[in-house]
Amino acid sequence: MALLEVDNLRVEFPTRRGVLTAVDDVSLHIEAGEVLGVVGESGAGKSMTGNAIIGLLEPPGRIAGGEIRLAGQRIDNLPYEQMRRIRGAQIGAIFQDPLTSLNPLYSIGQQLIETIQTHTDLSATAARARALELLHEVGIPAAERRIDHYPHQFSGGMRQRVVIALALSANPKLIIADEPTTALDVSIQAQIIALLKRLCRDHGTAVMLVTHDMGVIAETADRVAVMYAGRIAEIGPVREVIKHAKHPYTDGLMGSIPVVGQQLARLTQIDGAMPRLNAIPAGCPFNPRCPRVVERCYRERPEPIVVDGGQVACWHYAEEVADA
Repeated sequence: MALLEVDNLRVEFPTRRGVLTAVDDVSLHIEAGEVLGVVGESGAGKSMTGNAIIGLLEPPGRIAGGEIRLAGQRIDNLPYEQMRRIRGAQIGAIFQDPLTSLNPLYSIGQQLIETIQTHTDLSATAARARALELLHEVGIPAAERRIDHYPHQFSGGMRQRVVIALALSANPKLIIADEPTTALDVSIQAQIIALLKRLCRDHGTAVMLVTHDMGVIAETADRVAVMYAGRIAEIGPVREVIKHAKHPYTDGLMGSIPVVGQQLARLTQIDGAMPRLNAIPAGCPFNPRCPRVVERCYRERPEPIVVDGGQVACWHYAEEVADA
C-alpha cells in the first residue's frame, strides 16, 4: 500500500457565475521514500492539488469529490482541528517563499522549539537539543549561535533550510514541497535539491515536489506527473517521461528545454496559453494547442491508460492499445 493515495480528487471554487473546477479527477500515489515531481505551467493545478492534500485550500475552495488517504487513513473529510494535528505531525510543508512560513518576531530557535513541543512530548531542553540537531542536519553553519537569530538575519537559501528543518521537526511521513527552489539562485538550488534527496534516503520520507522547473524534476524526482488544466496528462518514471514523452504537451515541454552541446535553430514552442478555469474546452483540454489533434479530441475526454509502466491521457495511445 502506498503512503499517500489520491483517488479522483476534484477541487471546486463556487462563484457567482458558476462553479470553477481547479483540479479535475486527479489520481496519484507516492511510496515511502519516493519523490514524486508534479510539473506544469502556472494554473495547471499543481499547487491546488498540494494544498488539498495538506488541508490548506483557501475558501471558497473545497474538495468536491474523490478521496485522500495517508498511510491508509482517509484525511480529506477530517474536522479542522484533527487535520491540523496531522498536518504538523505526519505531513510537513515547504513553500516557495520562506518568509511566509517564518514569523519575523521570533527567533528561529523559538519557532522550532514551539513546533517540536506542539507535536511531541519533549521538554523545553530536549526540544532545543532536537532543534539544534535539525539545524545541523539541514546544513546551517554554527547552529549553536544561529539558533537565536531572527529570520531577517539569514540569506534566502539559509531561510529555506530553516523551513525544511521546521517541516521535519516532528518526523513527518510526507512532505509537500511547493516550488521550494524557485526564489533561489542556481548554486543554492542544487544544495536544497541534494538536501531533499538525502532526507528521503535517510528518513524514508515521501516528498511531493511541485515545480515548473523540469531541471529540478530531472535531478530530484523518481517519478513525474505532468499536469494540464487541472488534470494529469502523463505520469511515469522520470527518465521515461523525459526521454520518451508520450503526451503532446509533455513532448512540447521537453522540446522547449535547451540541451547543452546540441545546436538547434530554435526551440520547440507550444502555441497559445493555458485555458482559464471558466473556458476549459470540451474533450481533451489541450486540443486548441495540440499539433496532433484529431476530431475525437474535440468531442471526448481521454482517460489515463497504462503505457510502458506509466499513464498517459491521449487518444493516440488509447487507439494503439486497442489495436494491440
